[in-house]
Amino acid sequence: MQRSSGQEQAQRDALAKVPAVTLGFWAVKILATTLGETGGDSVSMSMGLGYLAATLVFAAVFLAFVAAQVRAREFRPWLYWSTIIATTTVGTTLADFADRSLGIGYPGGASLLLALVLLSLFVWYRVMGSVAVESVNNPGAEVFYWVTIMFSQTLGTALGDWTADSIGLGYIGAVLVFGGLLLVVGAGYFWTSMPRSTLFWAAFILTRPLGAALGDFLDKPVTAGGLAFSRYEASGILFACILLGVLALPQRAARSAH
Repeated sequence: MQRSSGQEQAQRDALAKVPAVTLGFWAVKILATTLGETGGDSVSMSMGLGYLAATLVFAAVFLAFVAAQVRAREFRPWLYWSTIIATTTVGTTLADFADRSLGIGYPGGASLLLALVLLSLFVWYRVMGSVAVESVNNPGAEVFYWVTIMFSQTLGTALGDWTADSIGLGYIGAVLVFGGLLLVVGAGYFWTSMPRSTLFWAAFILTRPLGAALGDFLDKPVTAGGLAFSRYEASGILFACILLGVLALPQRAARSAH
């Protein structure tokens, strides 16, 4: 019995507490980032809380989910994806607060957030020795992982709004731009020897502006280039799609690199 128990413990230790990176992972990730846009706007704008109050609410939710994720002993799909949604909603309202309420603007906000993402990855690598998803199997790596994700989600929101609004490409144009960039990253994965961690974080960041543009496309008026769903309707549809995705698509822990 002790040997069997030891083998089971070793098997758990060989798995990360985050999901394996598959096509299903990216499909649910894009849905979650889109929900972050419509859900964040629902609370900050439709409910009238404003960007700062909404950011404080979502930040509290984010911290609660991260604490639960760190305490969990193994990968739990529902907890993981709830935490991802929490990062993308707080990222939406935080980016809007910085860009609009503080007056930094999209270029300034995107530049600042890109610097924070790169700094987080640099410190993570120096402290833990790896930024690979497969290495996220201990509390220290998990904290770095979720801080980096929160910064990347906020950066993605600023990039999506900047591309669609300030540059003037519109929502469909922004979707095509960031969708095309994701295809380039995918090509790099299959046909180059670029570091997998670099490609993962590039794709992770790019899914957020894609989700921001998709979310705005769903809930903006037809005259502004959207489909005119209410933010609540769009959020409900996206939440249902995420539920179906997590249930229908394989969810397994990433295997650690050691």
